[in-house]
Amino acid sequence: MKKRKIIKQIRGQRAVDGAGVRMVRVLGYDDVEDFDPFLMLDSFDSTDPADYVAGFPMHPHRGIETVTYLISGRIDHEDSLGSKGTIHSGECQWMTAGSGILHQEMPKESGRMLGLQLWLNLPKEEKMSAPNYLAITKDMVAWTQNGNAQVGVLSGRFGYAEGITPKHIPVSIYDVILPKGEEITIPTPADESVFIFLIEGDGVMEDRTIPAKTAVLFGEGDSITVSAPQESDLRFVFFSGKALHEPIAWGGPIVMNTQDELSLAFEELSKGTFIKHK
Repeated sequence: MKKRKIIKQIRGQRAVDGAGVRMVRVLGYDDVEDFDPFLMLDSFDSTDPADYVAGFPMHPHRGIETVTYLISGRIDHEDSLGSKGTIHSGECQWMTAGSGILHQEMPKESGRMLGLQLWLNLPKEEKMSAPNYLAITKDMVAWTQNGNAQVGVLSGRFGYAEGITPKHIPVSIYDVILPKGEEITIPTPADESVFIFLIEGDGVMEDRTIPAKTAVLFGEGDSITVSAPQESDLRFVFFSGKALHEPIAWGGPIVMNTQDELSLAFEELSKGTFIKHK
């Protein structure tokens, strides 16, 4: 088994988005080629509600999927399909924007808001598919033990633990909790892009300590190995998926393949013809 080596690290930077939400932006425009099919990654971690309660009022998306995973906290959401719901601690919302959706996400005051939102690129032939939601509730996250590590499988499969199977782009996402001084080796399909995000605590890889809130991209191989420092626990999220190798035209909350498609989307927004499915 060939172990993957680190080829890139990106330390998250503080940013403000939505109506004034303070968060950590990890992946963005400059990283799409290396992290394909993963587009954007934002992380939030705060015990001060003033950092996040302004939320993300109604806004559009097209051409992507958004995956919002909450380790701790609560987010209310609603959209142009008439859907309403709440993401609670330990739950995930997998939203397919497809041909276009307007939605809002409003975090609610809690002891700690800890989680992330990932944007996934949709393949060219599926960018205009019907919008859809998949709520991954606590009982749908398949938790398993690997040595002293705990692994929660949101999507894909780890050992005998199986999460959901995404409809449009089959990526694997695991939440991994490593006690201090422990190590885990995760098998990885050789033909997929693989990275992890250190959401809580520092990690040790290749005999070096990598700080919390860092995304670590790995090169080719069949597995990765991650350790927690001797003095502290580590929690990280694992991501794996096949690259699309398609052109990207990205404008704010919309990601298409060509500039013409992107211009059309914003033209439709201004004309009120953006929503194709209700």
